[in-house]
Amino acid sequence: MTCPICAKDSDPEYSPFCSRRCADVDLGRWLNGSYAIPAVAPEDLEEAAEELAKETRRPH
Repeated sequence: MTCPICAKDSDPEYSPFCSRRCADVDLGRWLNGSYAIPAVAPEDLEEAAEELAKETRRPH
Protein backbone atom coordinates (compact mmCIF):
# COMPACT_ATOMS: atom_id res chain seq x y z
CA MET A 1 0.00 0.00 0.00
CA THR A 2 1.25 3.50 -0.74
CA CYS A 3 0.88 6.65 1.32
CA PRO A 4 -2.13 8.69 0.13
CA ILE A 5 -0.18 11.93 0.64
CA CYS A 6 3.20 11.29 -1.02
CA ALA A 7 2.83 7.83 -2.66
CA LYS A 8 5.83 6.30 -0.80
CA ASP A 9 5.44 2.85 0.75
CA SER A 10 3.35 3.05 3.91
CA ASP A 11 4.83 2.30 7.33
CA PRO A 12 2.80 -0.04 9.58
CA GLU A 13 3.39 2.33 12.50
CA TYR A 14 1.62 5.19 10.65
CA SER A 15 -0.65 3.15 8.36
CA PRO A 16 -1.90 4.11 5.83
CA PHE A 17 0.74 6.85 5.80
CA CYS A 18 4.51 6.55 5.42
CA SER A 19 5.42 8.87 8.29
CA ARG A 20 4.13 11.06 11.09
CA ARG A 21 4.59 14.05 8.78
CA CYS A 22 2.18 12.70 6.16
CA ALA A 23 -0.32 11.72 8.87
CA ASP A 24 -0.14 15.28 10.21
CA VAL A 25 -0.56 16.75 6.71
CA ASP A 26 -3.74 14.67 6.31
CA LEU A 27 -5.05 15.73 9.73
CA GLY A 28 -4.35 19.37 8.88
CA ARG A 29 -6.35 19.03 5.67
CA TRP A 30 -9.32 17.68 7.61
CA LEU A 31 -9.08 20.40 10.24
CA ASN A 32 -8.87 23.31 7.81
CA GLY A 33 -11.73 22.01 5.67
CA SER A 34 -9.78 20.91 2.60
CA TYR A 35 -11.68 17.64 2.75
CA ALA A 36 -15.44 17.83 2.87
CA ILE A 37 -18.36 15.48 2.70
CA PRO A 38 -20.85 16.51 0.00
CA ALA A 39 -24.02 18.11 1.33
CA VAL A 40 -27.52 17.09 0.35
CA ALA A 41 -29.46 19.17 -2.13
CA PRO A 42 -30.91 22.47 -0.81
CA GLU A 43 -34.45 21.24 -1.53
CA ASP A 44 -33.88 18.37 0.87
CA LEU A 45 -32.63 20.79 3.52
CA GLU A 46 -35.70 22.99 3.13
CA GLU A 47 -37.95 19.94 3.48
CA ALA A 48 -36.08 18.84 6.58
CA ALA A 49 -36.36 22.33 8.09
CA GLU A 50 -40.11 22.36 7.46
CA GLU A 51 -40.50 18.93 9.09
CA LEU A 52 -38.47 20.06 12.08
CA ALA A 53 -40.60 23.19 12.41
CA LYS A 54 -43.75 21.04 12.37
CA GLU A 55 -42.31 18.76 15.06
CA THR A 56 -41.46 21.67 17.36
CA ARG A 57 -44.98 23.11 17.08
CA ARG A 58 -46.69 19.84 18.08
CA PRO A 59 -47.52 19.46 21.78
CA HIS A 60 -45.70 16.55 23.41
